[in-house]
Amino acid sequence: MIEFVLTPATATVIFVIACFAGYRYRHVWKTEGPRWQLWVYGVIAAAALLTLGFVPMQG
Repeated sequence: MIEFVLTPATATVIFVIACFAGYRYRHVWKTEGPRWQLWVYGVIAAAALLTLGFVPMQG
């Protein structure tokens, strides 16, 4: 059986990606940019945060 775990370095990279995507989402939202960019950045941020929330870290 394959077990998925995140190393601390991988979790940090995913967290930085989530922060960047969330920042870009807010920027596009405030400037009323294209809707497709809202979806792209929103999905990336959501996927990254869900991954951090539900995949266990290596201890």
